[in-house]
Amino acid sequence: MGTPTNSVRTRVLAGLRGARDWQEDFYRDLHRHPELSHQERDTAAAVAERLGGFGYDVHEGIGGTGVVGILRNGDGPAVLLRADMDALPVREHTGLPYASTATATDAGGNRVPVMHACGHDVHVTCLLGAAALLAAAHDQWTGTVITLFQPAEEVGDGARGMLADGLATLVGRVDVALAQHVLPLPAGQVGTRPGPVLSTADSMRITVHGRGGHGSMPQATVDPVVLAAMIVIRLQTVVSREVAPTDSAVLTVGKIEAGTKSNIIGDRAVLELNLRTYSEQTRTRVLDAIRRIVTAECLASGSPMDPDFELFDHYPVTVNDPGVTGRVRAAFDDFFGDRSSELPVQAASEDFSDIPTALETPYCYWGIGGVDPDTYRTAVEAGRVSEDIPVNHSPTFAPVIQPTLDTGTQALTVAALAWLARR
Repeated sequence: MGTPTNSVRTRVLAGLRGARDWQEDFYRDLHRHPELSHQERDTAAAVAERLGGFGYDVHEGIGGTGVVGILRNGDGPAVLLRADMDALPVREHTGLPYASTATATDAGGNRVPVMHACGHDVHVTCLLGAAALLAAAHDQWTGTVITLFQPAEEVGDGARGMLADGLATLVGRVDVALAQHVLPLPAGQVGTRPGPVLSTADSMRITVHGRGGHGSMPQATVDPVVLAAMIVIRLQTVVSREVAPTDSAVLTVGKIEAGTKSNIIGDRAVLELNLRTYSEQTRTRVLDAIRRIVTAECLASGSPMDPDFELFDHYPVTVNDPGVTGRVRAAFDDFFGDRSSELPVQAASEDFSDIPTALETPYCYWGIGGVDPDTYRTAVEAGRVSEDIPVNHSPTFAPVIQPTLDTGTQALTVAALAWLARR
């Protein structure tokens, strides 16, 4: 005989069969029509229309294109469920019948292809599904459900934008915040972990200055290309020699721009790098090392000016509250059985935690799989997971529709009911 919570869960999730058809259609349409960060107008409108139809009090235009749906259902905890909505400037190569062919003008004025290459279309669809199930079975739970559809996660400022636009006043007290992400793991699986689960991330733009001249007279110049090359080589020692072996960090130089022609030595080089860490102490140590190395290399090269440093696209570290995560994990283990496991620490980054941190709310963030289980098993057996399983942001990243949507919808609902279910 099941517990009262199990009985409530069974009744609420009974509506999943009825939601499945519209969810799958909604997902295909959303995947076919992705929108870049801060441009999620059609996505937001579709979300708001659905939430209104489910009976939620809908608030639009928060932080630009953010949408919040609130369903108050008597006394009890307030549970916030979040999904991100934006897509990426990636040209899709999945070959799917509902593949995106969309293009858009980005923030820099460039015309770019657009694709849901990170699974945010899955997140939106699953949260709408959970919102529908909870609304249809409101006699089974008590409290407040807050569904939050966030813009601009991919550029790291969507959560802060919603907060700056009065989110805290709108939602009031929140007892727990929950979010999930589809990952290149077998579909049907869920996993979370207490403590640090996603890294903090910082992007840095560094401009180093040289003295330009003719390629035939390098003695009259300070070559910024050589300077940039020396910086890149020296930066490779930061993680291996300045971060403890028991800690983790990733430092990547992803972009270098310098020069205009083969026989011209330019007067500057611009490097863009990305740093990921799991603690503020390590983050500070590595950022200090970057500045120290760049400044020293400029001095060694006789650079005529000090280098310029610009931090941008900052993401906070995601640290799951142990108590909240234990409660979510227990609910997942009970419902999903052996499909529930501990999620390995991820080097990816998110801005979700900006919201519960500002609201002073404990939170849990988990992952769900999106890869066909047989395909994943074959890749594991061949030792080719890295080669054969597309990862997030890949032009071939394409979560299988089922059981991914069912699992994501169930996970949000089961986690929410761990606080809301009548007992």
